[in-house]
Amino acid sequence: MKAVGYTRAGSLDGDGELVDVELPQPAPGEHDLIVKVQAVSVNPADCHVRGTEHPPAGQTRVLGWDAVGTIVGFGESVADEPLLEHFALGDRVYYAGAVDRPGANAEYHVVDAHLAAHAPTSLSDAAAAALPLTSLTAWEMLFDRLEVTRPVPGAGSAVLIIGGGGGVGSMAIQLLRALTNVTVIATASRPVTKAWCANLGAHHVLDHSQALAPQVAELGIGEPGYVFSTAGSGERQTDILELLAPQGRFGYVDCPDELDIKAFQTKCISLHPEDVFMRSRLRTIDLAEQGEILRQIGELVDAGKIRTTLTSTLGAINAANLSQAHRLIESGTAVGKFGLEGFTPQP
Repeated sequence: MKAVGYTRAGSLDGDGELVDVELPQPAPGEHDLIVKVQAVSVNPADCHVRGTEHPPAGQTRVLGWDAVGTIVGFGESVADEPLLEHFALGDRVYYAGAVDRPGANAEYHVVDAHLAAHAPTSLSDAAAAALPLTSLTAWEMLFDRLEVTRPVPGAGSAVLIIGGGGGVGSMAIQLLRALTNVTVIATASRPVTKAWCANLGAHHVLDHSQALAPQVAELGIGEPGYVFSTAGSGERQTDILELLAPQGRFGYVDCPDELDIKAFQTKCISLHPEDVFMRSRLRTIDLAEQGEILRQIGELVDAGKIRTTLTSTLGAINAANLSQAHRLIESGTAVGKFGLEGFTPQP
């Protein structure tokens, strides 16, 4: 089968070059779906792994944690599990997969059936492929970690999303508007990303190139009860501590090298890290929750309550087009998600 991967970690112009390869079609595990991949999208996680994680010597690592495709086979236990009986051959599914298994930049992919759901019927393959990883990350942070539907005593009913123009922030804005009544405050630093956040439904858009606490205070809505940080959490911790209400909740997805835990203790602010691959990596008892979240996301999309964040389809799934997507993400100027669709020979 056709696939795209890399053999050593590094930059695109060095050891981390993406290459077109032919690989054996994967065999399913006991609980897997075999999916013929139709479209994928690219996330910052792809760039990070390619740049930092070496495959075993002599092997090609295939990236890709957003996919849409058609079920062409099952692992031996899938049909026996009542939870998974709704899957059938030919069904169109979408998912983010698992970071510790080969990725979806390949003609055929195996994924644990608990992680997948039927793709939204109202979207193209590329538009649907833009959703899983960012939607799961945003949902898990908002509702599983920060519990934004559980009020913080005395706090303003508001969520501050730092980095609202990114893929995760874009989905967080939409989910909050669709499923809650809280005030949504997003941050961005460029005119295009500020407009993007406002268009997605943010009530207020602040400039995160400036101190945030004074900007939040000027809104006159009180101290927010929640902060969802997608970038710069370590550098902004003093600002975040100042603006958050006592007993507030601070969630982050960007793995900061250092956080001063003692400082947050002075206001009894709880810290909530999020790793979208935790459930699949540790095989938690609630693994199927990710498939259920994606099912609900699909319903929201098909009902017109949220929309895809796909902004560009870059062509077929091959090394040249995937490299272009990686470069755009690494430029720091990307807005929305980049998709690729179908396998054709590289030009």
